[in-house]
This record gives sequence, C-alpha cells and structure tokens, in this order.
Amino acid sequence: MLGSIRKFSSSIFAKIFLFLVAIPFVFWGMGDVFKSGNQNTIAIIDDKKISSKDFIEYVNYSTEPSEKLNENLLRKKLSDFIGNKLIQMEVEDLQIYLSKNSLRKIIKNEKIFKKDGNFSRTKYEKFLVTNGLSAVIFEKNMSDQSKKKQLLDFISGGILPAHFLIDINYNKINQKRDLQIININNIIDKKINFSEKQIIDYYNKNKKNYIYPYKTINFLEINPLNLTGADEFGDLFFEKIDKIDDYIVEGRSLSFILKEFNLNSVDKITFNKEAQNKKGQTIKNFPAELIKNIFSQDQMTKTVLTVHNDRYFIFEILKTEDVQKKADDPIVKNNVIENLKKTKSKKFITNIINKINSDQFDKLEFDNLSRIENVEIQKISLEDQNDSSVLSESLIQQIYTYPEKKVTLVADIGLSEAYLVYIEKIENVSISKESQDYKKYSNLSKVKMISSLYNSYDLYLNKKYEVEINYRAFDNIKNNIQ
Repeated sequence: MLGSIRKFSSSIFAKIFLFLVAIPFVFWGMGDVFKSGNQNTIAIIDDKKISSKDFIEYVNYSTEPSEKLNENLLRKKLSDFIGNKLIQMEVEDLQIYLSKNSLRKIIKNEKIFKKDGNFSRTKYEKFLVTNGLSAVIFEKNMSDQSKKKQLLDFISGGILPAHFLIDINYNKINQKRDLQIININNIIDKKINFSEKQIIDYYNKNKKNYIYPYKTINFLEINPLNLTGADEFGDLFFEKIDKIDDYIVEGRSLSFILKEFNLNSVDKITFNKEAQNKKGQTIKNFPAELIKNIFSQDQMTKTVLTVHNDRYFIFEILKTEDVQKKADDPIVKNNVIENLKKTKSKKFITNIINKINSDQFDKLEFDNLSRIENVEIQKISLEDQNDSSVLSESLIQQIYTYPEKKVTLVADIGLSEAYLVYIEKIENVSISKESQDYKKYSNLSKVKMISSLYNSYDLYLNKKYEVEINYRAFDNIKNNIQ
C-alpha cells in the first residue's frame, strides 16, 4: 500500500475521531517504573499487559509525514496511547456494543462515501485504496471509534446548563468594548535605522542560521491517462498504483518503474523548504505541501509515491545539499533586518509590560507615551469578540480577558502586531430565552460543562486504574526511532 499515505490518521475523517477521544484523557496517572527489564511490555494497566508492539504500531499510524519524532512527541503519543487503552477498557467494562448492521449504516451515511446522495461502493473502495487500508481494519477502527463516542455521550448525557451560565457565556462573547490603542510598531519603526555594520555583525554571529538545505528531485505526475490510457479513475488505475507502491517497497528505482509502466520522461527541480529554487523563485509545477513532506522524508528513502488533492506523484530524491547564503542576499538581508527589529521590539515591549505588571503604567503614562513618541491614539469600538474589522482575532481574544479602565499590551507571537490598549468602557449584555441565538449559547455552555465533566472523569479513571509505565521499554523504542 502507499507508504506515504497509508496512515489512517492522516485522513481528515480519522483526525476528527482521534481528537474526540484523546483530549479528555491526556493527563492519566502513572505508577512506579517496572522493576524488570522486559522490553515486550510498554505498560501494565491493573493486571493487563500492554505490548510494546501495539504502541509502536500506534506511533506508526498516528504520526504525520511532516512530524519529526523526538522524545517529547513520543511521550505525548504514549500518553494518548494509554488514554485510548483506558477508554477501550471502559467500553468493555460498560459493555458498550455496536452491531454489524449499525456499523454498516454508519459507514453508508458518511458524506465522503456518497455520490448524488447515495452510498457509492466505488468511492468507498477508492478511499480504502488511497489510504492504504483493508476493509477489515477500517471497519474495526470505525467500530472502536463509534463505541468510544457512545462512552463519551454516556458520560455527558442529560446535561442542561442553567440560564445564568448561558447569560455569562453570552456576555463574555458579545459585550461591547470602547478602546484607545497605540500601535507599538509605529514607535519601533521610528527607532529603526540599522547600519550596514550592524547587519553584517548580526549575520556573522548567526551565520549558521543562513545555511539552507536544498533537495533535487526527479518527479512525474501520474494520472489515469498516462498510466492506463483512460480518462477516469478506475479499478485498473488503482491496481497499477498498488503495483507501483509494491515496487517502491521492494527498492526499485524510478527509472525501473517508468520503464515498467511505459511512463513519460520526468521533470527535474531543486528547491528549499519554502518551495523556492536557488534564485529565490517559487516552484510552480510541484505542490508546495508535498515539498514540506519531502524534507521530512527519511534520508534512506529515495523513491516515493504520494497523493495530494487527488493528484498522484512519484518522485526520486537525487541529492540533498546545504547552501550558505551570503549577507547581501536579499532574503538574508531582509531576515536580518526583521530579526534586529524584533529584538528592539521585544526589549521595548518587555520594558512596558514590566511597568504594567508593577502598576507603574496607567492611563497618564499611556497618554505621555503618545505625546513623547508623537504617535496617534486611535479610538475604536468592538461590537463583540468576533469583531476583527480593526484588530486580529488573536489580539481581540487577549483584550477580552482584561477589565474596564485597564491599560494592557497585546501582541501576536511574532510581534508583527503589537498594541498598547486602554479599555475605556465595557457595555455588558444579556440574552433572553426567547432569542434566536439562545439555543446556540445553551449548546456552547453545555460544551464547556462537558469539558469540565471530562476532566472530572479523567480524575476518576486515574483512581480507578493503576497504570505502570515500563520506561526501559520506552527508552529502547525512543533510541531505535531517533
């Protein structure tokens, strides 16, 4: 099956389910480390042994091609893996059951398997082939996920939020706020005047950061026309796709596959992680998303078959090289200036935040800063938390956590947006039970209550089950993967 797309978890369909069942059970408890050196068991839950092999298989199918496995990610996956095992044990303990007929109905009602409103066997088979799944494995996954969903519904069933909670959540989102803001970047821009010496000095100190890896590949897009001579995807196309993948697993070269299937000559391109060639031009004849995947490929992997938006590509990595960019390269120079600007911004912002936190920066200081730096104080009004007409959503979310008559500073992670904000006025609102939006906010309040309930259930599981982790087995797996 397709090596690069065989993981069930890479499909959007699976991600929804995995997210649903993993979140409530991340913080499970652990007992003492094993006394023995048994490498075949990764954990024991009560008296049930969990094999290392099962965990390795979980890591394989739950790891995205773009993810780089390290110790932190592996620990998180172990946490999710044990969390899923606890859910499975709860499903068994509560005797939650799903009949074959019910599973059949669930699959047939999935939108991704429908054509003109009806279940399409062809779309179902194509999904299985594309994701490298057998019907048995996929249907078992569907059954497991459905039973886990039943468990979560069982835990949270019957919850109805009180009106005052609905009103509180409505107000948090819809209260109006009048603000006065100063754009910090307008101040910083006036202070920026970096000399060539400053730019060269920064470059020399950080020279290794301007070594860019480039990869050169031969590639060919495979479609029904050049593979089978037909205009549409059919059984023969997918049979040949499967055969190509089998050849890749056997270690066959791209030239062998091209000859075997009488395919056209390939294209050759060189690019970096940003999908640019050595001249800084964007690569246009190969998907940028796949370029990111190529840089995450194992160094031993040379020939790969992959799919992107129903387009199939086969490529062969010819070489990988590191290129040291010079200080006068436009991309490098812009990056250096941007980093110098961020350094100055960070220092300026940190100074203001320290004053705010120590109650040394009030509205008077706010006004004085505007006057001294000769920057405008802009007055804006926010209708609600979704009003992003002036400020970005992430900044608005920060602003709505602060009280009235408060001076604060909000910024995005990269400091590309940073504002000093004075919250001049807050106008609270309430919702009537007759409102058209009442049900929406009732559901929102219910979701928050359920989330809190899941956290409580997590504590219950922590007490109900004794989990012992075999860190010797974990370290062995970690060392073999890294």
